[in-house]
Amino acid sequence: MKRAIWNNIVIAESAATILVDGNHYFPVEAIKKEYFKESEKHTACPWKGIASYYSLEVNKQINKDAAWFYPRTSKLAKIIEGRIAFWKGVKIIEY
Repeated sequence: MKRAIWNNIVIAESAATILVDGNHYFPVEAIKKEYFKESEKHTACPWKGIASYYSLEVNKQINKDAAWFYPRTSKLAKIIEGRIAFWKGVKIIEY
């Protein structure tokens, strides 16, 4: 079981993460949506596709663009399509 934690709060939790390029991708149903705010940011990965982002808001603190996902991936990355990964200080722990 993996937990994503930021600002001492669990923001996602799942036993079904997928590890790709060193990042754990959580199923969308594993996130606690009340902490996620849509972002305008988009980036491109040459083999995965176009990433969209969420900012996190926990205890009135914002972690801008700290979560990303691929709404539509390339054929090579279908396994992570729609799943959410983290960076910018979000800790992934196993318990």
